[in-house]
Amino acid sequence: MTENSQGKGKRKVDLLVISDVHLGMYGCRAKELLNYLKSIQPKEVILNGDIIDIWQFSKRYWPKSHMKVVSHLFKWMSKGIKITYITGNHDEMLRKFEGFSVGSFELQNKMTLNLDGQKAWVFHGDVFDVTMQHSRWLTKLGAIGYDALILINQVVNFFSEKFGGARISLSKRVKNSVKGAVKFINQFEEVATDIAAENGFDYVICGHIHHPEMKEYETQHGKVKYLNSGDWIENLSSLEYHKGKWSLYQYHDEDFDEETSEEMAEKDLDNLSEKTPKELFGKMLQDMYIKDKS
Repeated sequence: MTENSQGKGKRKVDLLVISDVHLGMYGCRAKELLNYLKSIQPKEVILNGDIIDIWQFSKRYWPKSHMKVVSHLFKWMSKGIKITYITGNHDEMLRKFEGFSVGSFELQNKMTLNLDGQKAWVFHGDVFDVTMQHSRWLTKLGAIGYDALILINQVVNFFSEKFGGARISLSKRVKNSVKGAVKFINQFEEVATDIAAENGFDYVICGHIHHPEMKEYETQHGKVKYLNSGDWIENLSSLEYHKGKWSLYQYHDEDFDEETSEEMAEKDLDNLSEKTPKELFGKMLQDMYIKDKS
Protein backbone atom coordinates (compact mmCIF):
# COMPACT_ATOMS: atom_id res chain seq x y z
CA MET A 1 0.00 0.00 0.00
CA THR A 2 1.45 3.33 -1.00
CA GLU A 3 1.30 6.65 0.83
CA ASN A 4 -1.05 8.02 -1.85
CA SER A 5 -3.57 5.22 -1.50
CA GLN A 6 -3.76 5.96 2.22
CA GLY A 7 -4.57 9.59 1.50
CA LYS A 8 -1.57 11.00 3.43
CA GLY A 9 -0.72 13.50 0.73
CA LYS A 10 -0.05 13.72 -2.95
CA ARG A 11 3.38 12.98 -4.30
CA LYS A 12 5.12 16.10 -5.61
CA VAL A 13 6.54 16.13 -9.15
CA ASP A 14 8.37 19.04 -10.79
CA LEU A 15 7.57 17.93 -14.35
CA LEU A 16 5.21 15.24 -15.62
CA VAL A 17 5.36 13.91 -19.20
CA ILE A 18 2.51 11.75 -20.52
CA SER A 19 1.86 10.57 -24.06
CA ASP A 20 -0.31 8.18 -26.05
CA VAL A 21 -3.34 8.18 -23.77
CA HIS A 22 -5.71 7.71 -26.74
CA LEU A 23 -8.86 9.05 -25.14
CA GLY A 24 -11.80 8.00 -27.30
CA MET A 25 -10.25 4.61 -28.04
CA TYR A 26 -11.70 1.40 -26.58
CA GLY A 27 -8.36 0.30 -25.14
CA CYS A 28 -7.65 3.53 -23.22
CA ARG A 29 -7.03 2.88 -19.51
CA ALA A 30 -8.65 6.13 -18.37
CA LYS A 31 -9.67 4.99 -14.87
CA GLU A 32 -6.14 3.94 -14.03
CA LEU A 33 -4.79 7.19 -15.45
CA LEU A 34 -7.24 9.19 -13.34
CA ASN A 35 -6.11 7.34 -10.21
CA TYR A 36 -2.53 8.22 -11.04
CA LEU A 37 -3.22 11.88 -11.84
CA LYS A 38 -5.08 12.31 -8.56
CA SER A 39 -2.16 10.82 -6.63
CA ILE A 40 0.40 13.43 -7.71
CA GLN A 41 0.93 17.18 -7.52
CA PRO A 42 2.90 18.39 -10.56
CA LYS A 43 4.31 21.87 -11.11
CA GLU A 44 4.29 21.49 -14.90
CA VAL A 45 2.79 18.97 -17.32
CA ILE A 46 3.65 18.02 -20.90
CA LEU A 47 1.05 16.05 -22.84
CA ASN A 48 3.30 14.65 -25.56
CA GLY A 49 0.88 13.67 -28.32
CA ASP A 50 -1.98 11.26 -29.02
CA ILE A 51 -3.84 12.31 -25.90
CA ILE A 52 -7.16 12.32 -27.77
CA ASP A 53 -7.36 9.69 -30.50
CA ILE A 54 -9.08 11.67 -33.26
CA TRP A 55 -8.45 8.85 -35.75
CA GLN A 56 -10.56 6.43 -33.73
CA PHE A 57 -12.89 9.01 -32.14
CA SER A 58 -16.59 8.20 -32.31
CA LYS A 59 -19.56 10.09 -30.90
CA ARG A 60 -20.90 6.72 -29.79
CA TYR A 61 -17.90 6.04 -27.56
CA TRP A 62 -16.84 8.68 -25.06
CA PRO A 63 -17.09 7.12 -21.57
CA LYS A 64 -17.42 9.20 -18.42
CA SER A 65 -14.00 7.98 -17.30
CA HIS A 66 -12.45 9.60 -20.39
CA MET A 67 -14.26 12.85 -19.65
CA LYS A 68 -13.03 12.72 -16.06
CA VAL A 69 -9.42 12.67 -17.24
CA VAL A 70 -10.03 15.78 -19.34
CA SER A 71 -11.87 17.41 -16.45
CA HIS A 72 -8.97 16.73 -14.09
CA LEU A 73 -6.49 18.29 -16.52
CA PHE A 74 -8.70 21.37 -16.72
CA LYS A 75 -8.75 21.53 -12.92
CA TRP A 76 -4.97 21.59 -12.96
CA MET A 77 -5.04 24.42 -15.48
CA SER A 78 -7.51 26.39 -13.38
CA LYS A 79 -5.02 26.15 -10.51
CA GLY A 80 -2.31 27.69 -12.70
CA ILE A 81 -0.38 24.48 -13.40
CA LYS A 82 1.32 24.95 -16.76
CA ILE A 83 0.21 22.37 -19.32
CA THR A 84 1.74 22.11 -22.79
CA TYR A 85 -0.09 19.93 -25.29
CA ILE A 86 2.25 18.68 -28.02
CA THR A 87 0.46 17.25 -31.03
CA GLY A 88 0.96 13.71 -32.32
CA ASN A 89 -0.20 11.78 -35.37
CA HIS A 90 -3.52 10.65 -33.86
CA ASP A 91 -4.39 14.25 -32.93
CA GLU A 92 -2.65 15.88 -35.92
CA MET A 93 -5.77 17.93 -36.71
CA LEU A 94 -4.68 20.19 -33.85
CA ARG A 95 -1.34 21.03 -35.50
CA LYS A 96 -2.78 23.97 -37.41
CA PHE A 97 -3.51 25.62 -34.03
CA GLU A 98 0.17 25.65 -33.00
CA GLY A 99 0.87 28.53 -30.64
CA PHE A 100 -2.66 28.70 -29.26
CA SER A 101 -2.70 29.49 -25.55
CA VAL A 102 -5.26 30.27 -22.89
CA GLY A 103 -4.58 30.61 -19.19
CA SER A 104 -1.79 28.16 -18.31
CA PHE A 105 -2.48 25.99 -21.38
CA GLU A 106 -0.43 26.05 -24.57
CA LEU A 107 -0.59 24.02 -27.79
CA GLN A 108 2.68 23.27 -29.63
CA ASN A 109 4.06 20.80 -32.18
CA LYS A 110 7.40 20.56 -30.34
CA MET A 111 9.21 22.35 -27.55
CA THR A 112 12.54 22.81 -25.80
CA LEU A 113 13.15 22.96 -22.08
CA ASN A 114 15.95 24.11 -19.82
CA LEU A 115 16.16 21.69 -16.91
CA ASP A 116 18.70 22.69 -14.30
CA GLY A 117 21.10 23.93 -16.98
CA GLN A 118 20.51 21.06 -19.41
CA LYS A 119 18.58 21.33 -22.67
CA ALA A 120 15.71 18.97 -23.49
CA TRP A 121 14.07 18.53 -26.90
CA VAL A 122 10.45 17.35 -26.65
CA PHE A 123 8.28 16.11 -29.52
CA HIS A 124 5.89 13.22 -30.15
CA GLY A 125 8.08 11.23 -32.53
CA ASP A 126 5.87 10.40 -35.51
CA VAL A 127 8.13 12.57 -37.70
CA PHE A 128 10.52 9.57 -37.77
CA ASP A 129 7.79 7.13 -38.82
CA VAL A 130 8.31 6.62 -42.58
CA THR A 131 5.15 4.53 -42.90
CA MET A 132 3.06 7.26 -41.29
CA GLN A 133 4.54 9.90 -43.56
CA HIS A 134 4.18 8.07 -46.88
CA SER A 135 1.37 5.52 -46.42
CA ARG A 136 -1.18 7.19 -44.17
CA TRP A 137 -4.00 4.85 -45.18
CA LEU A 138 -1.86 1.85 -44.21
CA THR A 139 -1.04 3.41 -40.85
CA LYS A 140 -4.71 4.10 -40.10
CA LEU A 141 -5.59 0.53 -41.09
CA GLY A 142 -2.92 -0.67 -38.69
CA ALA A 143 -4.43 1.50 -35.94
CA ILE A 144 -7.79 -0.21 -36.44
CA GLY A 145 -6.10 -3.62 -36.18
CA TYR A 146 -4.27 -2.52 -33.04
CA ASP A 147 -7.56 -1.34 -31.53
CA ALA A 148 -9.12 -4.74 -32.28
CA LEU A 149 -6.17 -6.52 -30.65
CA ILE A 150 -6.57 -4.37 -27.54
CA LEU A 151 -10.27 -5.33 -27.33
CA ILE A 152 -9.39 -9.02 -27.59
CA ASN A 153 -6.73 -8.43 -24.93
CA GLN A 154 -9.35 -6.98 -22.57
CA VAL A 155 -11.49 -10.10 -22.90
CA VAL A 156 -8.47 -12.35 -22.29
CA ASN A 157 -7.47 -10.37 -19.19
CA PHE A 158 -11.03 -10.41 -17.84
CA PHE A 159 -11.06 -14.21 -17.75
CA SER A 160 -7.41 -14.40 -16.66
CA GLU A 161 -8.04 -12.19 -13.61
CA LYS A 162 -11.35 -13.93 -12.86
CA PHE A 163 -9.54 -17.23 -12.46
CA GLY A 164 -6.62 -15.80 -10.50
CA GLY A 165 -4.22 -15.21 -13.36
CA ALA A 166 -2.12 -12.14 -14.14
CA ARG A 167 -2.75 -9.50 -16.78
CA ILE A 168 -0.94 -9.97 -20.09
CA SER A 169 -0.34 -7.69 -23.07
CA LEU A 170 -0.85 -9.42 -26.41
CA SER A 171 0.35 -6.41 -28.36
CA LYS A 172 3.60 -6.22 -26.35
CA ARG A 173 4.20 -9.93 -26.93
CA VAL A 174 3.62 -9.51 -30.65
CA LYS A 175 5.97 -6.51 -30.88
CA ASN A 176 8.67 -8.17 -28.77
CA SER A 177 8.56 -11.33 -30.90
CA VAL A 178 8.79 -9.59 -34.27
CA LYS A 179 12.37 -8.73 -35.20
CA GLY A 180 11.22 -5.92 -37.49
CA ALA A 181 9.40 -4.19 -34.63
CA VAL A 182 12.41 -4.43 -32.32
CA LYS A 183 14.66 -3.11 -35.10
CA PHE A 184 12.28 -0.19 -35.69
CA ILE A 185 12.34 0.77 -32.01
CA ASN A 186 16.15 0.69 -31.96
CA GLN A 187 16.37 2.78 -35.13
CA PHE A 188 13.84 5.25 -33.76
CA GLU A 189 15.91 5.78 -30.62
CA GLU A 190 19.19 6.09 -32.53
CA VAL A 191 17.86 8.63 -35.05
CA ALA A 192 16.27 10.74 -32.30
CA THR A 193 19.44 10.82 -30.19
CA ASP A 194 21.75 11.52 -33.15
CA ILE A 195 19.72 14.56 -34.20
CA ALA A 196 19.39 15.75 -30.60
CA ALA A 197 23.15 15.49 -30.00
CA GLU A 198 23.92 17.26 -33.28
CA ASN A 199 21.78 20.17 -32.13
CA GLY A 200 23.32 20.39 -28.67
CA PHE A 201 20.55 18.78 -26.59
CA ASP A 202 21.22 16.77 -23.46
CA TYR A 203 17.82 15.02 -23.52
CA VAL A 204 15.40 13.94 -26.22
CA ILE A 205 11.89 13.16 -24.98
CA CYS A 206 9.43 11.24 -27.19
CA GLY A 207 6.31 9.11 -27.18
CA HIS A 208 4.63 7.52 -30.22
CA ILE A 209 6.07 3.98 -30.21
CA HIS A 210 4.41 2.84 -26.94
CA HIS A 211 7.73 1.70 -25.54
CA PRO A 212 8.73 3.33 -22.21
CA GLU A 213 12.46 3.79 -21.94
CA MET A 214 15.28 5.69 -20.25
CA LYS A 215 18.62 5.15 -21.92
CA GLU A 216 21.86 7.04 -22.50
CA TYR A 217 23.40 7.02 -25.97
CA GLU A 218 26.97 7.85 -26.93
CA THR A 219 26.99 9.63 -30.31
CA GLN A 220 29.72 11.27 -32.37
CA HIS A 221 28.47 14.61 -31.01
CA GLY A 222 28.43 13.53 -27.37
CA LYS A 223 26.16 11.81 -24.85
CA VAL A 224 22.38 12.17 -25.04
CA LYS A 225 19.73 10.71 -22.75
CA TYR A 226 16.77 9.21 -24.62
CA LEU A 227 13.48 9.25 -22.70
CA ASN A 228 10.16 7.79 -23.85
CA SER A 229 7.01 8.12 -21.73
CA GLY A 230 5.37 4.98 -23.16
CA ASP A 231 1.56 4.94 -23.21
CA TRP A 232 -1.70 4.42 -21.30
CA ILE A 233 -2.96 1.51 -23.39
CA GLU A 234 -0.63 -1.33 -22.50
CA ASN A 235 2.30 0.00 -20.43
CA LEU A 236 0.47 2.58 -18.26
CA SER A 237 3.61 4.66 -17.92
CA SER A 238 4.86 8.24 -17.69
CA LEU A 239 8.03 10.22 -17.14
CA GLU A 240 8.59 12.23 -13.97
CA TYR A 241 11.26 14.82 -13.28
CA HIS A 242 11.79 15.85 -9.67
CA LYS A 243 14.68 17.46 -7.83
CA GLY A 244 16.98 17.16 -10.85
CA LYS A 245 16.31 13.46 -11.53
CA TRP A 246 14.24 11.61 -14.14
CA SER A 247 12.27 8.48 -13.33
CA LEU A 248 10.00 6.20 -15.32
CA TYR A 249 6.65 5.59 -13.61
CA GLN A 250 4.58 2.48 -14.29
CA TYR A 251 1.12 1.99 -12.84
CA HIS A 252 0.28 -1.07 -10.73
CA ASP A 253 -3.19 -1.83 -9.38
CA GLU A 254 -1.80 -2.96 -6.04
CA ASP A 255 -0.43 0.54 -5.40
CA PHE A 256 -3.97 1.86 -5.07
CA ASP A 257 -6.59 0.72 -2.60
CA GLU A 258 -9.39 -0.87 -4.64
CA GLU A 259 -12.21 0.92 -2.81
CA THR A 260 -10.42 4.28 -2.89
CA SER A 261 -9.62 3.88 -6.61
CA GLU A 262 -13.22 3.14 -7.45
CA GLU A 263 -14.38 6.12 -5.42
CA MET A 264 -11.88 8.38 -7.19
CA ALA A 265 -13.01 7.19 -10.59
CA GLU A 266 -16.74 7.47 -9.95
CA LYS A 267 -16.96 10.65 -7.85
CA ASP A 268 -19.05 13.40 -9.46
CA LEU A 269 -19.99 11.22 -12.46
CA ASP A 270 -23.65 12.02 -11.85
CA ASN A 271 -22.93 15.67 -12.61
CA LEU A 272 -21.10 14.70 -15.80
CA SER A 273 -23.91 12.51 -17.07
CA GLU A 274 -26.21 15.52 -17.36
CA LYS A 275 -23.97 17.23 -19.95
CA THR A 276 -22.63 16.24 -23.36
CA PRO A 277 -18.83 16.28 -23.99
CA LYS A 278 -19.33 19.38 -26.18
CA GLU A 279 -21.10 21.23 -23.33
CA LEU A 280 -18.44 20.19 -20.82
CA PHE A 281 -15.54 21.29 -23.03
CA GLY A 282 -17.31 24.60 -23.63
CA LYS A 283 -17.85 25.28 -19.93
CA MET A 284 -14.27 24.38 -18.98
CA LEU A 285 -12.84 26.63 -21.71
CA GLN A 286 -15.13 29.44 -20.57
CA ASP A 287 -13.97 29.03 -16.96
CA MET A 288 -10.35 29.17 -18.09
CA TYR A 289 -10.97 32.25 -20.24
CA ILE A 290 -12.65 34.10 -17.37
CA LYS A 291 -9.78 33.17 -15.00
CA ASP A 292 -7.21 34.31 -17.56
CA LYS A 293 -8.93 37.70 -17.91
CA SER A 294 -9.31 38.28 -14.18
